Amino acid sequence: MIFDPITVCNMELQNRFVRSATHEFMAEKDGTPTSRLGDLYEELARSEVGLIVTGYSCIHPCGWSDANQQGIYDDRFIEPYRRITERVHKYRSRIVLQIVHGGRQADVSQKNPVPIAPSAVKDGHSATVPKEMTEEEILIVIEAFTQAAVRAKKAGFDGVQLHCAHGFLLSNFISPYTNRRTDRWGGSVENRARIVTEIVRRIKEETCSNFPIFVKMNATDGFQPGTAKAELGLTISQAMETAKLLEKAGVCAIEVSGGISEAGGVTIKTAINSPSKEAYFKEYSKNIKSAVSIPVILVGGIRSLSVMEELLKNGFSDLISMSRAFISEPDLILKLKSGEAEKARCVSCNLCFDPEGIRCNFEFD
Repeated sequence: MIFDPITVCNMELQNRFVRSATHEFMAEKDGTPTSRLGDLYEELARSEVGLIVTGYSCIHPCGWSDANQQGIYDDRFIEPYRRITERVHKYRSRIVLQIVHGGRQADVSQKNPVPIAPSAVKDGHSATVPKEMTEEEILIVIEAFTQAAVRAKKAGFDGVQLHCAHGFLLSNFISPYTNRRTDRWGGSVENRARIVTEIVRRIKEETCSNFPIFVKMNATDGFQPGTAKAELGLTISQAMETAKLLEKAGVCAIEVSGGISEAGGVTIKTAINSPSKEAYFKEYSKNIKSAVSIPVILVGGIRSLSVMEELLKNGFSDLISMSRAFISEPDLILKLKSGEAEKARCVSCNLCFDPEGIRCNFEFD
């Protein structure tokens, strides 16, 4: 099944492989995308990756989360991105731009001394206490996401992916751990998801009703069960209800992930050295898939062809998403397809997250 085509968001993908969004450290300091990014995405397209999701692109100057992160907060980024999408579209791959605001995980700087978030809940990882957003600031962010999507369409992207995972701003709203509001942006699951559904509504108004909108969402904050933080955090039943709201709003596919930095070691696990350790979000994904009719994409340490087939066959997901495996082997699909390999060579050492630009830095024998 993994090599079979599939229609997602009115796009026919040549197979069910997805390159999951990965911060590449390859943009200019102001967020301008570079030819290095074009080289990377074109190589993935040439190697038959069905759907490529870019590294996260910042929608507002106060939302930066990392050095050399991509930006989409100004019209000047449209043309550099267009050059990249044209390179990808020489092949059969499709490419969507992941758009994000850092929220309480945004970098602190002179221009942005206090990060914003739905509530002033201290980040246990950075010790930062964010500023609770006003109604006006929430509306500004919604419009910033909307205009980012408009620019993405003008740049030739096949869609956008809203980053609603990993402790960034939109996941801050969805999780009751980071959203303690009592107004229309907090409280119930519907209220906590409102900022995302409003963004979807506005993107559809400004682009056209069939411009594909994907979401990457947390199914868990990742706190240890039984702890006080876990009691306050996102439950799978809440995540399932959120997924239903997103589908109703017009999201056309959901990528299931989990974890925030404060929980530690949840999102990107190391030492994935056996099939039993692969697909560590698969039970969450199966629950989300049972709640919606739109395609579900699963990410999280997937390495083996046999595991991929099992996940698809047994209803855990509709597509398989990988990041580190493609950093190590951009041509992995071709190797699996030809029988040259039965699994990725990636050992999940995480040495690939290189500030000079992502690359596989593991020394294989």
